[in-house]
Amino acid sequence: THDLLMRKAPCQQVDDAYEAVAGSGEVEDDDDHETMMTAVCDLVGGLSRVMGPHFNQYLNEFLPGILSYAKSSRPVSDRSMAMGCVSEVAQEIDVSDYWESQYKPAILQGLADPDDNVKRNAAFGCGVCSEKLGEKLVTDYPLLLQALSPLFSIQNMNNESSAACRDNAVAALSRMIMALPSHVPLAQVLPPLLQALPLQTDMTENETVYTCLLGLLQMNQPELLANSEHLKRVFLEATAETSKVAPEIQEKLKLAAESMGWA
Repeated sequence: THDLLMRKAPCQQVDDAYEAVAGSGEVEDDDDHETMMTAVCDLVGGLSRVMGPHFNQYLNEFLPGILSYAKSSRPVSDRSMAMGCVSEVAQEIDVSDYWESQYKPAILQGLADPDDNVKRNAAFGCGVCSEKLGEKLVTDYPLLLQALSPLFSIQNMNNESSAACRDNAVAALSRMIMALPSHVPLAQVLPPLLQALPLQTDMTENETVYTCLLGLLQMNQPELLANSEHLKRVFLEATAETSKVAPEIQEKLKLAAESMGWA
C-alpha cells in the first residue's frame, strides 16, 4: 500500500519508465489510475479504522504519499481523493502531531480549492480535526472559520457537488461549535448556519448538525434564542412528513419544538 502511494510499486515504475520515453500521459490510463489510487486510499482509511491508535506509528510514512495527491497541480479526482483519505484517518486516530505541519496546510488549501468536491472533503476534515483535537486548535479557529465562510455562499443547490459542499461546511461548523463553543462567534455564524438548513444531500451529517443545535438550545444560548424564528423553521421542516431526517432525530426535535411552544 505504501509503495503504491509513493509510486514505488513495480507496475508503476514500469509505467513511469515508458512515460519517460513515450511522453507524459500516453501510457497511464486515467481511469485505471483513479480506480487503483481510490482503492489504495480506501485501504488506508480502513487500516486506520481497524487498527485505531496502533496506526499512528505508520502515519508518518503514509501522509506524505497521500498528500502528494492533494497538490494543486494534481487532477481534481486526485485532490478530492487525498482530502477524503486524510480526513477519514483524522476521524479515527489522533493526528495532533501532524496538524501544524501537514493537516492544517492541506485543509486550508482544500477549502480554497476551485472544485466543490475537494472543498467538501476539506470541510469534513476541518470538522473532524476540530472535534478530535479540541483545545489544541484554539489559536487556529479564526483562520479555519474564515476559510469555511465562503462555502456558505454557495448558491447552486441543484448541483449535487455544490449542495454536498455546503452541507459539509454546515457540519464542520457544527463540530467546531460543539468542540469549543466559547471560541466561536455564535452571533455571526448561527444565521448563515440556520439559513443553510435543512441539509440537501449529505443526510449522514444530520445527527451532527441537530445535536449541535439541540445542545445550544439546552444551554439556553442567547445567540441561538435570538434566532428563534429561523430555528423554528429549521425544526418544523426537519420534522415534516417530507423530511429526510432520521426518525430518532426527528423525535428529539419534536420534543424540543414542543418545549418551545412551536408544535
